[in-house]
Amino acid sequence: MMTACLVKRCTCLLREAARLAPAVSPVGQLRLARVAHKTLTSSATSPSSHFPSSLTELVEKEQVFTPYPERQEVDDLIEKATRADELLELSGGSHSLHHNHAALILIQLSRLLYEKPEDKASLIQDARFQQLLHLVNSQITLVWHGTLVKLLRSLYALELPKSSKELRSVEQEVRWRLRRLKYKYLVFLVESCVTSMQEEHSQELLAELLMHLERRWTEIEDGRTLVAIMVKAGHLSETLMNRLEDKCLELVEQFGPNELRKVLVTLAAQSRRSVPLLRAISYHLVQKPFPLTKGVLLDLAYAYGKLSFHQTQVSQRLAADLLSLVPSLTPSEVARCSKSFAFLKYLNLPLFEAFAQHILNKAKNITPPHLCSILLAFAHLNFHPEQEDQFFSLVHERLGSELAHLEPSLQVDLVWALCVLQQALEAELQAVLHPEFHSQFLGGTSLKDQSTFQKLLHINATACLEHSEYTGPLLPASALVPRPSALDKKATPLQKDLQETLKGLLGSTDRGSLEVATHYGWVLDAEVLLDKDGQFLPLRDFVAPHLAQPAGNQPLPVGAMRLAFLRWEFPNFNSRSKDLLGRFVLMRRHVVAAGFLVVDVPYYEWLELKSEWQKGAYLKDKMRKAVAEELAK
Repeated sequence: MMTACLVKRCTCLLREAARLAPAVSPVGQLRLARVAHKTLTSSATSPSSHFPSSLTELVEKEQVFTPYPERQEVDDLIEKATRADELLELSGGSHSLHHNHAALILIQLSRLLYEKPEDKASLIQDARFQQLLHLVNSQITLVWHGTLVKLLRSLYALELPKSSKELRSVEQEVRWRLRRLKYKYLVFLVESCVTSMQEEHSQELLAELLMHLERRWTEIEDGRTLVAIMVKAGHLSETLMNRLEDKCLELVEQFGPNELRKVLVTLAAQSRRSVPLLRAISYHLVQKPFPLTKGVLLDLAYAYGKLSFHQTQVSQRLAADLLSLVPSLTPSEVARCSKSFAFLKYLNLPLFEAFAQHILNKAKNITPPHLCSILLAFAHLNFHPEQEDQFFSLVHERLGSELAHLEPSLQVDLVWALCVLQQALEAELQAVLHPEFHSQFLGGTSLKDQSTFQKLLHINATACLEHSEYTGPLLPASALVPRPSALDKKATPLQKDLQETLKGLLGSTDRGSLEVATHYGWVLDAEVLLDKDGQFLPLRDFVAPHLAQPAGNQPLPVGAMRLAFLRWEFPNFNSRSKDLLGRFVLMRRHVVAAGFLVVDVPYYEWLELKSEWQKGAYLKDKMRKAVAEELAK
């Protein structure tokens, strides 16, 4: 019986809807459908409900949505207002303000006072302003979506107190509507309000906004929206950033140079080395012929350098495009650019020669910090300008009086760079090796202090080994004892392989030492001692001036030779070359100056050796060549 009654009521409902359908608009049809569904549901669930005589009566009673009011004269007055008083007078005038007008006035007020922070405090105290806030608060549920999100941005811009109930009311309303807002409004909130949400402690609203962005990420359809979210909110949510990176891979083909630049800079700022995305961006940078402006080129070089992503074709394009722009660069831009290429370990000789010449041409405008950055980049890549004497004369002239005023760690970096480039002067060595200066780094435990102290050891070694006329001061003997951290680094595959081969080659531990930490700040992979006939000598019986605590005391026999094995890993070289970076050039120079014959073991030669026999024969041949070259001198 109940089923029959339900079917009968449905039939009546459909007959009535069909009769009224031609007389209503599409919106009306939508309303009728909703009303029919509501009536049908209530009738089925409530035995006491009575079906109304006409659906027209239901449509009149059911307010499905709030219609946007027709444009009025007050709308034009709001848009054309140029002073805050004009807008405030509207609230107390004869104009009839509907639920959106108060919000629109507040939005316009924030625009007028955007660059007038001094007027915001007095505005908040104005009674008419408070009346507008009260009006908006009382009708907040009727404000349209687009106006509501702009209103929130405006209230943040007007710097309402955190305790303002009207501000909290708008935030709460936005929270309730997040599920219904179009994605473009979510993006608007991200672009304009995320920073304020963090500062104003609106953590609940921010958390829900991020959650909706994460869940609805598939609604992103264009690159601009994607990049905007990535820049403004990507760092706030790991899950969201992962989704955005996936979407980037899908849309990267549509990106222009500015979008590519923003994505790369965002990845660099968050230190996110997303290799698939970096490869895709690199492909489009190389393949697409779009022109790159100076700003884009500098940002791209920075991002690739920060992420240590080496893509030769991209580096070549950046260097080629920047070369023609060098005359228009400022000293700070030259410093920034050279530093980026140093991080990339990419030495483009024409570009760096242009940098050096630019510095010489603009010598009067360059500041010591910029000159320091450029010098450190040159040292990192072991770059020596063609006009070397002129360039370093300028460096010593500009930094001579400024050195003592620089930050202590920067002073050490600067003198270390000069040591790498073989340009350090005695006065500069004395400045950082003086006890009153270096004592601040002796007991340092932070990574930065340890790195600075390691460079002090290299500077001390330069003074001892490469400046025969240097008379002091030097680091104390207690500071030269190698720290345990010098040998605590995780062994690389090449290092392990080389050590195993050396153990088989030496046979006995008396014939050589592995992992030798010297007081010069360098660690040798192995050390052996040969007599004049090329036979191994017991290493521990003889004096070892390169060790802080030598075990033996016998002088070396006539004709004896010390050999040091130095392995060179892939990261020790400039990108796509067999030229060592400046740090390792300095290391090799110091080892040679300390009286060693160097047996170089570069990765690109070692990887070609397959069997243990080949590796042992390779090392023996290297040793014979080193001895032969020494005897031939």
